[in-house]
Amino acid sequence: MEFIKVILLGILEGVTEFLPISSTGHLILASEVLALHSQSFENAFSVIIQLGAILSVVVLYFNRLNPFAKAKLVGIDTDGEVSFKDRLIHRDPATMRLIAKIIIGFLPAAVLGFLFDDLIDKYLFNPTVVAVTLIFYGVVIIVMERQKRTSYKIDSLEHLSVKDAFKIGFFQCLAMIPGTSRSAATIIGGMLIGCNRKSAAEFSFFLAIPTMIGATMLKILKLGAGFTLSEWGLIALGFVVSFAVAYAVIVKFLSYIQKHDFQIFGIYRIVLGVAVLVLLAF
Repeated sequence: MEFIKVILLGILEGVTEFLPISSTGHLILASEVLALHSQSFENAFSVIIQLGAILSVVVLYFNRLNPFAKAKLVGIDTDGEVSFKDRLIHRDPATMRLIAKIIIGFLPAAVLGFLFDDLIDKYLFNPTVVAVTLIFYGVVIIVMERQKRTSYKIDSLEHLSVKDAFKIGFFQCLAMIPGTSRSAATIIGGMLIGCNRKSAAEFSFFLAIPTMIGATMLKILKLGAGFTLSEWGLIALGFVVSFAVAYAVIVKFLSYIQKHDFQIFGIYRIVLGVAVLVLLAF
């Protein structure tokens, strides 16, 4: 039975990770029905399998994020073999700048997550908090999209400054409250400072890489030693399932936002949040 639950939770994580509807919130709500055998394991599981989904970004954008790719090397003849030393020396400066922006954007969440992780797990990982934040940010998304902006000062990540990246990093910290959605927080933050939808979404994807690696390492250091071999097996299964599903979803999501706005996600969040509050009242 645990095997089936893990597969279902892995699918849910893969579907919701990159959509602005909160994967953590959905996992918390799903755990009310598909409860795993301990609260501490559930909390760690919900974070660690998110890394599986995030790694789909690494695979999908590997060439984009690799400054040492042969085709990107600057000032060197790449027709023949290129040594590792030459790759280091002639690495692509544009990609290095992008990586620097990702690291800068990651810093706020790294500091605040380390300081408040235990408090968040203890007081905020519950359906009521998820429902309220789903509704609140659903309204924010709809209001923002109805402003109908037609021009953006940042139409590619090349034009995103380090200062802007740091600002988006602070928006990401809002997602420490379950139900907010890391994707929603960073995309909203990006669009508010002038990014178009595609650039905001892409930076959200990239920013997730160090963020979820850090969150996963923190959970493993705190709780990993207490897990049994079978529990690690369940985590590995959820990890693989979330990776495969997320890879398919992220491609479709990028295609979707080329032609549509995010209002449908705002409506979905509000409907789900209200439904959860009604169910909790009975």
